[in-house]
Amino acid sequence: MTDLLRLYDEAQEPDSSHIKLLYIEVMKQPEAFLRHARNLSLKGCSLAGIKSGATEAGSRAAASHTGAMTTNDTAVQALFDKAGIIRVQSRPELADVATVLACARGTLNGRRIAVVSDAGGPAVVLADELNRLGFVVPPFAQRTKERIAAALPPGAAAGNPVDCLPTRNGESIGNVLRIVAEEERDNIDCILFIDGDSGLADNWEICKSLMRAQDEGGIPILPCFLSPVSAEDALAKFREAGRCYFEDEVAMARALARVVNRPLVTEPVSIVNGYSRDRIASLLSGQTGVIAPGVARQVLEAAGIRVPAQAELTEKTGLAAVDIPFPWVMKVVGPLHKSDVGGVRLGIRDLAAAQSAWDALLRIEGATGCLVQQMVAGTEVIIGANREEGYGHLVAFGLGGIYTEALKDVQFRLAPLSRQEADGMIHGVRAFPLIKGVRGQPGMDTDALADMLVRVSLLLTNFPGIREMDLNPVKGSGSELYAVDARLILD
Repeated sequence: MTDLLRLYDEAQEPDSSHIKLLYIEVMKQPEAFLRHARNLSLKGCSLAGIKSGATEAGSRAAASHTGAMTTNDTAVQALFDKAGIIRVQSRPELADVATVLACARGTLNGRRIAVVSDAGGPAVVLADELNRLGFVVPPFAQRTKERIAAALPPGAAAGNPVDCLPTRNGESIGNVLRIVAEEERDNIDCILFIDGDSGLADNWEICKSLMRAQDEGGIPILPCFLSPVSAEDALAKFREAGRCYFEDEVAMARALARVVNRPLVTEPVSIVNGYSRDRIASLLSGQTGVIAPGVARQVLEAAGIRVPAQAELTEKTGLAAVDIPFPWVMKVVGPLHKSDVGGVRLGIRDLAAAQSAWDALLRIEGATGCLVQQMVAGTEVIIGANREEGYGHLVAFGLGGIYTEALKDVQFRLAPLSRQEADGMIHGVRAFPLIKGVRGQPGMDTDALADMLVRVSLLLTNFPGIREMDLNPVKGSGSELYAVDARLILD
């Protein structure tokens, strides 16, 4: 498959179809596949595909939270997203997406839909599904409704959806589609047309009117014919004319949603202020395995990522010299997953409480000391990364703290990230309302979160030796966001 995409990418044949449908079982060259698929998307091609055999029986063993949530299917989805490929799970879905792309004859972006039908029932079913999928069926202007009413017999519905009644014919259908295109050009992004064979009109005349409207109207029209058996003669001519159609209105709406919500190819961020590549290179030089917390902190600071004030201690006597205002957070140094072993103490308000917490934490197996941190209040999220063989680094974003793996409300993208990809990750989690702030609670500034994601992405791109990375949690409110706990693992 990669070789085929390369040939299409390099050939630049003007007569090649702008729609490419892919079926993939084995992804042998992910990076080359991504490069050629992105190039084709940037050249105006629409790509949709199936990747079979992408799941695993369970998550592989990993040292970080991000690694534990990553599967091969996660990497495949991230690759498809970055390449601008619409991913589907079945051959019928692939055909449905191709039908939308072929009928649109261009780019479909908007969510404002007009529904034109010859029966009220299917139109209502379609309108309900459109609403569930995030589309809107806006009311027509008064002039539009008056012109449609004049073109249809009494009893027809001239609003949106339009019910042309079973007595419709080629002339009335053509008039309605033309009126909608003329009057609602600035209000409608796509027309969905539903027709059933009532036996009261010539089906081929209706098809011809539809084709004229598709060619001349200016608004994309997707047709759905509900009587493919009784109308077969007319539909055979319709297909011979190079046209395609749906046989189910719900399938049409879902395929349209896949196209409108398709991933877009965007340019990654390569430069950010306050990011010192040379300083990071010096800090990571000669490092392998799990990086010491103090070094990890310096790496984040060199990348322009804010961290809370902290002190790493190996002796209890050092507590009295810590110059950080109470309250503190104290974390055990040594064990990898601190929460799992009871290695975190919150709300330490005086030196006596700190000394008591030290004694408890140092009794944990593998403890070598304690990390004392400024206590940060606010919402918790995770920003992490895991390197997937052949694909590169997967960047993760989701709800943080102890709920990360339990809820698995996480978005993944392949580094390097664009600003649009970072924004999409933040808005894509189900917990976004909590991150933004609810019921008067302060939320996180999404621009500051996106900036942190971009900086992590740049760090991974510049230093591919980073195998896994967790900033868990990133905590705070407004633009005052801190990487409270950081874990870096290098080859």
